Amino acid sequence: MKKRFILSLALALMVCLGAIAQKIAVLSDIHVTPGNDNEQALRRAVEEINTQKFDLVVVCGDLSNEGSDAELANVDAILRGIKHSLFVLPGNHENNWSQSATKTFIDTFGNDRFVTEVDSLVIVGINCGPFMKMGDGHIKQEDLHWLRKTLTERVAPGKRVLSFNHYPIRKDDLDNWADYASILLDFPVIGHINGHYHSFRQYNIGDIPAAMVRALDMRDKKPGYSIVEVTPQWTHIYNKVIGQNAVPMLAFANNTRHKPLKADKSAEWTMPEGFEITKVWADSASVFTRLGFDADNVYFGTSLGNARAVNKNSGTLVWDVPTGASLFSRPVLTAPGRLAVPHATGIMIVDTKNGKVLKNWPSKQGPYVADGLLSADGKAYVQGGYKRFERRDPRSGKLVWSYDSLNNYAQAAPVIAGDEVIFGAWDTYLRSLSLKNGKLNWKWNNGKSANMLGPGNVVPVVTGDKVIIVAPDRFMTALDRKTGRQLWRDKSHRYREALGVSEDGSRAYAKTMDGELVAVDTSSPEFRELWTVDMGLGYEHAPCIVVEKDGVVYAGSRRGIVTAVDPVAQKVLWSIPVGVSETNGIDVDPTTGDIYVSLIEGTIFRIRKI
Repeated sequence: MKKRFILSLALALMVCLGAIAQKIAVLSDIHVTPGNDNEQALRRAVEEINTQKFDLVVVCGDLSNEGSDAELANVDAILRGIKHSLFVLPGNHENNWSQSATKTFIDTFGNDRFVTEVDSLVIVGINCGPFMKMGDGHIKQEDLHWLRKTLTERVAPGKRVLSFNHYPIRKDDLDNWADYASILLDFPVIGHINGHYHSFRQYNIGDIPAAMVRALDMRDKKPGYSIVEVTPQWTHIYNKVIGQNAVPMLAFANNTRHKPLKADKSAEWTMPEGFEITKVWADSASVFTRLGFDADNVYFGTSLGNARAVNKNSGTLVWDVPTGASLFSRPVLTAPGRLAVPHATGIMIVDTKNGKVLKNWPSKQGPYVADGLLSADGKAYVQGGYKRFERRDPRSGKLVWSYDSLNNYAQAAPVIAGDEVIFGAWDTYLRSLSLKNGKLNWKWNNGKSANMLGPGNVVPVVTGDKVIIVAPDRFMTALDRKTGRQLWRDKSHRYREALGVSEDGSRAYAKTMDGELVAVDTSSPEFRELWTVDMGLGYEHAPCIVVEKDGVVYAGSRRGIVTAVDPVAQKVLWSIPVGVSETNGIDVDPTTGDIYVSLIEGTIFRIRKI
């Protein structure tokens, strides 16, 4: 009788626990392009998910391969067939490569973050970059603010939290992982779920258990998805191959009390002798642009789509103008008192004194991501866009010519040299156009058909007779400036996209993927390395230009480290972590000669040699 009572009690408890368990289907890393095998696999997964009972479905990033509008529309059409509540997050393939500069994802799916509740469980997810250039994952500043505010409002006594994003919350994956982790550790978070690595793995965020989940297509060619089941005591994660029974993969106890992260003292630094480094601005949003200048202000754009002017001396906000979508292209002074702000649907002309919008030059083809450039004589404003490169009159904005034979977007700043303008695009080609009429002088590619191995995000070094570039194919290449004929190619170092030139034009500087600074003779008919300095950065991929000013070479890193090198002594003068996120660029203020650095985390620093 006693055994029968205990058995009945146990069965009743199991029924009770089952009734309050939350069950979530997770699709991650589905990588669908129209017509590929993954498209059919996704359709099958959607059909099967609809036959089961789920509280919600989360798509955990990397819906596509290049984030194109066509890819996103196709995936959206398939996902709309899901009958359960659906929440969709982007991954690096939507954020790093996007013909709309990430705008289409939000237009299609409504947002790039979410929060919902099922019973006592608060389920939250946010975006994680990287945004429109090679870099580590990054949580936008506004998303960190939103996460803390949302959890503060939602988490009442008895509530628990389950977190989602695409990247693991680890030092080697997210640059500002500690800021993200610190927020989660302040709340009763039972676990975190992410994709990106296409496999089941378990790790910890402080003392929060976390799990990586499968991709739609795995090496075994058995497509499927993951199931997350949350009971009062445990979170279980299952591998669900389409058409087969779910298989347990990972499990962790639901702990809701956490210890804070230990303070990281590695970010501490002291002022280097002979230099003054000042934080000019810290934004509430992230900053993806390089900087523009005049005598009074520094100009930039934010991830919230705001063009901003900050007084260089007081560090106060002068004006703020919304554009409607994240900004990636630096503002450019096209005439005294007039600032060009390239954005998602055109180029806005703003009065530098008060931020009043004077004009808006519309664009016919997609957003502006590339950095524009005003010619030295002030007569030509050139700007790369999506599938086009154009010259405009700096004052009227009138289109002088448009080169419309690009097959992808231009990203880096061009170089104007005499009557030529030279630039790269993400269609594998480097091009030289006539500045006068936009006609093609020549185009060159490295022999590879993969867009992402081409010179899409490098500012060329142009000398009297040469054009020198580096690219993700890991070569440095020299071309004949007049004909585009290849002169030499070097792979003695692992080059990427960070390049610069000495003030006298005699040396090209390249930052390598191993954190070295390589100096190359620009006058030699053959590749001639002058010297190499190890900057101690380790693995590097930030496409931040290298700048020489007043006898010092400056390089930026993927983790907020700025390094100063003496090119004569061939040694590092100093290397300082001014932040944790990628340096957007190193810019010289033409009015003072000061060096400025902007970081993705929203900070701007001035470096002055004293």
